[in-house]
Amino acid sequence: MEIIQFILIQPAVKVLLSYATSKTKVDQEYDLYIHSPARKLYGYYMNQELVGCIGIEVEDVHCVIKHIAVSPAHRGKGIGHEMIQFINHHNSFSSIDAETDRDAVMFYKNIGFHITSLGEKYPGVERFACLLTGPTLQRSTST
Repeated sequence: MEIIQFILIQPAVKVLLSYATSKTKVDQEYDLYIHSPARKLYGYYMNQELVGCIGIEVEDVHCVIKHIAVSPAHRGKGIGHEMIQFINHHNSFSSIDAETDRDAVMFYKNIGFHITSLGEKYPGVERFACLLTGPTLQRSTST
């Protein structure tokens, strides 16, 4: 994995980020990664092809996953989990959290995140808070 720092968004990055946010917000979100010192965007490469990305916001020893995406052809192979392991291993956070929808909540639950329903934040859309802390953080990222 390596940090993505191109001033102009690359097409492969734009496609991946569009899986994790609305297509209308991709450029705006990417701009935040380039210009905010608290945000970092990492790319996961296989055979020199960008197949995943994870974007985080760092708040002291706490990490918020803002975006995580894997190309459809590479999903289900543990890449998302590997990206979270990489982020924790290289930063030693005391907690990692994310907010997600029903489609992705089991991904977080399966790697040890504690899940709390936030109810319908938007009409007809239930959202979930996902939190990984303490011993759970160490167990999930050491496997």
